[in-house]
Amino acid sequence: MNLPNGLTVLRLVLVPVFVAFLATGGTSPDGSAWRVAAFFVFGVASATDLLDGELARRSGMVTDFGKIADPIADKALIGSALITLSALGELAWWVTVIVLVREVGVTALRFWVLRFGVIAASRGGKIKTVLQMVAIGLYILPVHIGWVRPAIMAAAVAVTLVTGADYVARALRLRRSVAAAGPGAAGPEPAGPGRAGPDAAGPGRAGPDAAGSGPGQAGT
Repeated sequence: MNLPNGLTVLRLVLVPVFVAFLATGGTSPDGSAWRVAAFFVFGVASATDLLDGELARRSGMVTDFGKIADPIADKALIGSALITLSALGELAWWVTVIVLVREVGVTALRFWVLRFGVIAASRGGKIKTVLQMVAIGLYILPVHIGWVRPAIMAAAVAVTLVTGADYVARALRLRRSVAAAGPGAAGPEPAGPGRAGPDAAGPGRAGPDAAGSGPGQAGT
């Protein structure tokens, strides 16, 4: 256990706390304080993804635990937020289904690709993560800001689909290249020292699309 991994664990611990606050707040005006509390917890949990990546990048703290726990924590945070908002009737279920299918599918594909090589992080993956977090944060807050929330969420869904398709295409190219080169061949899209994911912001961390992922954790 080190500090970056501790922050990852903290993110996991905050997920049920966030869901409890958001569900308690509900949709009534009386629950506004709970919604604000949920927004604060979501913000702290999101910030840990940036912090653990920065710390891991600077200190070179690469662990197998981090490679597995970081993407799980990120998907748990985003997924629980989307599901709870849809259950409250504030976000269409089709949005939640599209994002979750993409995230789970790409994560599974990422583990499959790791046998053959790594794929460089994409700028689109970082943009996707930021858009998702901003959009979710706006939906959590008990305020009405017209078209802004659905517009940002629509942009997040669009980038989510585009980056997912791009990842699938690059993964297939990597697989074909390795198969053509024979056993033991390196992948054609090296991510640099320690990088292991398409949306990771830092070297080698397995974080979802975490913009601040650090060494040893691959983002999606």
